[in-house]
This record gives sequence, C-alpha cells and structure tokens, in this order.
Amino acid sequence: MSHNTFGHLFRVTTFGESHGPAIGCVVDGCPPLIPLSEAEIQRDLDKRRPGQSRYTTQRQEPDQVRIVSGVFARESDGEQVTTGTSIGLLIDNVDQRSKDYSEIKDKYRPGHADFTYDVKYGIRDYRGGGRSSARETAMRVAAGAIARKVVPGMVVRGALVQMGPHKIDRGNWDWDEIGNNPFFCPDAKAAERFADYLDGIRKSGSSIGAVLEIVAEGVPAGLGAPIYGKLDAEIAAGLMSINAVKGVEIGDGFAAAELSGEENADEMRAGNDGKPLFLSNHAGGILGGISTGQPIVARFAVKPTSSILSPRATVNRSGGETEMFTKGRHDPCVGIRAVPVGEAMVACVLADQFLRHRAQVGVIEPRWPFGQ
Repeated sequence: MSHNTFGHLFRVTTFGESHGPAIGCVVDGCPPLIPLSEAEIQRDLDKRRPGQSRYTTQRQEPDQVRIVSGVFARESDGEQVTTGTSIGLLIDNVDQRSKDYSEIKDKYRPGHADFTYDVKYGIRDYRGGGRSSARETAMRVAAGAIARKVVPGMVVRGALVQMGPHKIDRGNWDWDEIGNNPFFCPDAKAAERFADYLDGIRKSGSSIGAVLEIVAEGVPAGLGAPIYGKLDAEIAAGLMSINAVKGVEIGDGFAAAELSGEENADEMRAGNDGKPLFLSNHAGGILGGISTGQPIVARFAVKPTSSILSPRATVNRSGGETEMFTKGRHDPCVGIRAVPVGEAMVACVLADQFLRHRAQVGVIEPRWPFGQ
C-alpha cells in the first residue's frame, strides 16, 4: 500500500528520507553472474551528485554507494558478480541542514507536496520534504546502473534539450558534448546560452523548468505487451514518477498531432539482414506498445523548482493565511540533475520488460523473415 516498489520481475524498492541517516534500495530479480562493482554504480551516481557546479544545489553529498548484499566473488577469477538474490544498496546522508526548515514546519510551501502529504497521512517530515524530496532519486540512479547490465548491448543516454523557452539546435547534436558542460547539453552553443540564462535566474533567487530527452539504443524488438503492459505506457509511468515531472511524450509525441498520416507513418523496406528497415522513427521505437528495434525516444518536462526566495502566499496547518519563502540550498533548474534519473528509470523499465519477455516467449528476437 505504501508504493515504494516498482517493476515486476526486475523490482526496485527504495527507502529513506532527505534528512534521515541514509537512503537505500533493494533490487530484486536481477539475474545471477552479472559482473557488478560499486565503482560501476558510482559512475552513474556521480552524474547526479549535488554541488558539482554553481547551477545545482550546493548541498555536499558524496553519494558514496555501498553494496551490502547480493554479490559474491566468483571462484574462477575473483570477480564480483550478482548471485541472483536481492541486491542491497546504501548511501549515507552526510550534509543535512534541518535547521533551514524549522521556520516553515507549520507552513505549506506552494508547489511542494507539503499539503498533500499532510492531508493524506496527517504527518509530514518538513526537513527538506522527507520522502517527497528528490534526494530519493539517487537510489533510482543506483538501481538503473544495475538495470543497464541486464539487457545485452543496450545503451541508454539522456540530454537536456530545452531550458525555459530556450531550445537546442538539433543540427548541432553531439553526444560527446554532454560531458563538456554542466547541463548534459548536446549542443555546445546552446550550453553557453543556458549558462548565461541560468546565472540570471539563480542570482534572482528564482528557478526555471526544462525538457529532457532519453534515447535507448540496442533494445531488441518485441519488448512490451498489448493493452495493459505497453512499453511506452510503462516508460511514461516511470518518468512521471520522478519528482517535478509534469509531462511525458514518446517519439514525436504532441508534435504528431500536426502531422498527416503520410508524414507520421514510419515506412519500411527490407534491410540487408532480412529485417525490416524503418525509414523514420516518428513512433519513438514503439508500435502497439511493443519495441520495434529502433532507438526508443522519450522526452519529459520538469517544472521549475518550487523552492524560491520570492515570498509566496500560502496557509499554515491551522488554516491561517500567511506568506513564506524558502531558505536552504536548492537547484535553480532541477531538470539538470534529472537527466541521469530519467536514464535510470528508462533502463529499469527496459530491464523489467526484457526479463518478462524472456519469461513468456523464451527468445529475445525471432528469426527473419517469417515464412521462410
């Protein structure tokens, strides 16, 4: 009933609060004998870690992960591999400043989950939002690092493609550029504009939203199921579960409403390998809820961070009207650190669908062409 678990065969349960002693997760259903080290998980966590530039919260959390169960050193070569049992991951919180929130413990922050948590449970952890804090997403990133290893040959990458009204030039898209700027931006010129733009937002004490794009390549055809197990539906649900996400689209998404049937249909020809060769990818790699083998493309919109310095009208727990502004350390654009979180959620969904497909059908991809 508490809904801290997602996935069917590849299942992830997260626990912990923003200002508690630690956060953690349990990954269940991971196949055995997959090489797995803390360093591999740490690489993904370091992409999300706070305090790495002036454009993110200055909370100094090393996010050092520990694997506490589910791995064992293989006798043949000593390499640490998964055992097939539940994998426990733990990260200590080391830089909490709970006093920053003492003045607002009885006030509801506009745009936050303060009121809804209180009205549902009758109690809330006001220290950084407790369980509703994006601090929880660190464990999704850790789980996603494991999920990436479940599907052979799969590569999941993400990028920030829009900040406020400013968009990238897709003609300048370069995956290698993402590691050269603090925005996960694939367009070097746009990254320069984002820097100037966000500096102004940050200095004013305000915030801004963003649009992020996740691309999964090397995904076999056939993942997903009709009607209630659609791959795109589960990707959308996974991305919508991320803090501050208010919209998701697959492939052309809402832009498809402007296309004709001739423009939107992804035509096919016969490839040299006998498999269908798609001439476009308006569908984002998914047809009828099932993967086509093309790159899976998903975008999601992240709202502006609700913690800002400008006074906002609100009410308190007693029903009185008041005003408040939020102290503490916050992201002027939470969308930046949401890129590795989006990657992780897509990876987890694909790992889960991969295992479910294998369990039901028994093969990963059928031989082509049919009828021969």
